Amino acid sequence: MRKRELKNVEWSILIVAIILSIVGLVALFSATQGTEYDEFKKQCVWVGVSLVIMIIFMLIDYETLLKVSPICYGGFILLLIAVLFTPEINGASSWFDIGFFSFQPAEFAKVFVILFATFAITKIQNGNKTEINRPTRLLIVLAIVGVPVLLILKQPDLGTAAAFIVALVLMLITAGIDKKYIIGAIVLVIVSVPLIYAFLLPEHAKQRIEVFLNPDSDPRGAGYNIIQSKLAIGAGELTGMGLLKGNQTQLGFLYPKTTDFIFAVIGEEMGFIIAGAVVVLYVFLITKCLYVAKTAKDEAGALIASGITGVFLFHVVENIGMVMGLLPITGVPLPFISYGGSSMITNFMCIGILLNISSKRQKTIFIK
Repeated sequence: MRKRELKNVEWSILIVAIILSIVGLVALFSATQGTEYDEFKKQCVWVGVSLVIMIIFMLIDYETLLKVSPICYGGFILLLIAVLFTPEINGASSWFDIGFFSFQPAEFAKVFVILFATFAITKIQNGNKTEINRPTRLLIVLAIVGVPVLLILKQPDLGTAAAFIVALVLMLITAGIDKKYIIGAIVLVIVSVPLIYAFLLPEHAKQRIEVFLNPDSDPRGAGYNIIQSKLAIGAGELTGMGLLKGNQTQLGFLYPKTTDFIFAVIGEEMGFIIAGAVVVLYVFLITKCLYVAKTAKDEAGALIASGITGVFLFHVVENIGMVMGLLPITGVPLPFISYGGSSMITNFMCIGILLNISSKRQKTIFIK
């Protein structure tokens, strides 16, 4: 990478990602007290590995990544099919267990689906933004994202599937999709939601929605986790109960405290100030992602950055929303903070690509 490109890099994105990772490691250290800190130690390794992978994706031109994206996309479609035949973990067939590492293909697929969708959109438009509004062309893009989404729903993993959809929506808006399609999609969602709930939604998903609407209906069963999560966040008050001192966290009432409900650990032990600061950092990160999309040198860079923004936006809003009882529980991790190698590596891959895109942009030169 040339000196000029290094100056263009939006380093603030990396700084925020590292700060969030540090906060996550601190929360994980506290949450794994009494377990020989196994998950904390593994997460330290995954952060280190993720930074190395991030550098690789930062140095490889994103145009090169786009060229190989069809092959990578095909490979991950095969993995998403193969994972359906693996043993269930927590009710879902989403992981390949290879001993020291549980590989979740749906996490990594986010990156390569975004890249391949960008590849397809740029080929379809070829400099003409109106091409994306031709129904046959639009159906091609929808199919590219729709195939992995259907396979992920089959696992079942509703949260991860939703992240793909949010990413696609932002990419299509960036591509210049006509408003009539947006309005039509909104109407379709409004009409289809009751039908999907009644005839297609699995029982466990219906139960989560019912518990979201009324957690006290099953306080010792399906509503237990969310009740404990809200108790933990409320107990933290302004400054928190202190690391290693949270009642819900340390006494085992909060579960799963290292993944889905890690934000509740932060709220209980570090308090509103740190939890609020984490939210501010996420807002800053997402804003900067959008800025990278806006200032990208070409449409491809803008589309990739928009897709990554959609993934981050969904994960942050959904995870923090469900932990606070504002959204149904879907089991999506909190970026850079929740425990998980697949999630951590994927997040830093996205950061590397964003840094890559920002390095290629042309900044305005003012001449007096």
